[in-house]
Amino acid sequence: MKKFLALFLVLALMLPVFAVANAEGEKIALVTDVGTIDDESFNQACWQAVEAYGVDNDIEYTYYQPSADSLDARLLSIAQAVNEGATVIVMPGYLFGAALVTAQDKYPDVKFIAVDVSAGDLTLDYVDYVEPAANVVCITFAEEQAGYLAGYAAVKDGYTKLGFLGGMAVPAVIRYGYGFVQGADKAAAELGQQIEINYTYGGQFFGDAAITAKMEGWYSSGTEIVFACGGGIYTSAVEAANKYGAKVIGVDVDQYYIDPCILTSAMKGLQNVTETLLGEYFDGNWETVGGQVRNYSLAEGDYVGLPTAEESWRFASFSAEDYAAIYEAVKAGEVVVSNDTENAPAVTNATVNYIQ
Repeated sequence: MKKFLALFLVLALMLPVFAVANAEGEKIALVTDVGTIDDESFNQACWQAVEAYGVDNDIEYTYYQPSADSLDARLLSIAQAVNEGATVIVMPGYLFGAALVTAQDKYPDVKFIAVDVSAGDLTLDYVDYVEPAANVVCITFAEEQAGYLAGYAAVKDGYTKLGFLGGMAVPAVIRYGYGFVQGADKAAAELGQQIEINYTYGGQFFGDAAITAKMEGWYSSGTEIVFACGGGIYTSAVEAANKYGAKVIGVDVDQYYIDPCILTSAMKGLQNVTETLLGEYFDGNWETVGGQVRNYSLAEGDYVGLPTAEESWRFASFSAEDYAAIYEAVKAGEVVVSNDTENAPAVTNATVNYIQ
């Protein structure tokens, strides 16, 4: 018994040393894309993950915002983060694909968590592509499933004239949009009715007067709800919706708190995935994720979907039970949502107006 107690005391004394040593000399950095850490979208969600993990584990953390929307500016921010001691860097957005081509080899001792960066983004010229190095993990999501659930729910809730306002026509945004069309069309078919969907891309991830005017044109012509998908571009949809007493669907995170016109949000688990991967690094399990492009869908867990909290649930007739049924059907593979970004989805009960 004395030997056991002595061993227990030794181990108890060692544990805090391991905990401190694990974070000694470590620093987490986040480098934003064209957005900011308070963009109420994916930059903010990833920053919240960095902040939460750093606070919970007593690890230093900070962020850097490139001075311009350019490869050189992003590489400069990455260099600054490394020079100031960052040992693991979180980079949200496909724009970091090109930066990683250089950074992953230039800083082999730094770990990179690239969120919303796919294999097709790891290129400088879209001719030659590289594989993620052992110090990189690229994260993608099944946005098409989140978009499907949003479109399905909106039509089941009674909306028949819908819109999709994308930011830039990049794969993640296209998957959201084409999933939205598929879900809306499926719900319309189940209800035995015809619906109409206006579909466009703004070519940017922020709202402005021109996009607001386009949304006002849609709403004034009968559009009832718009899925605003692309960072801060939602501001134009919300402004126009409020002018006409219409609705908006948010994206990436639960945006219910932004404005009462937001019916629901098509979400993906940006914060929990980022925290999970930080944990893999700090727990010494990086080799299980490094060098990979990992896709997170409902098959892997609760990584995409609609918010179900009471304060976020603003549907009039679409119930939580209705949502659970379609959610489980997608999760089980009984409903398969295409993730094809090259071809617009076939529809049976929807007229889709693709607008330049």
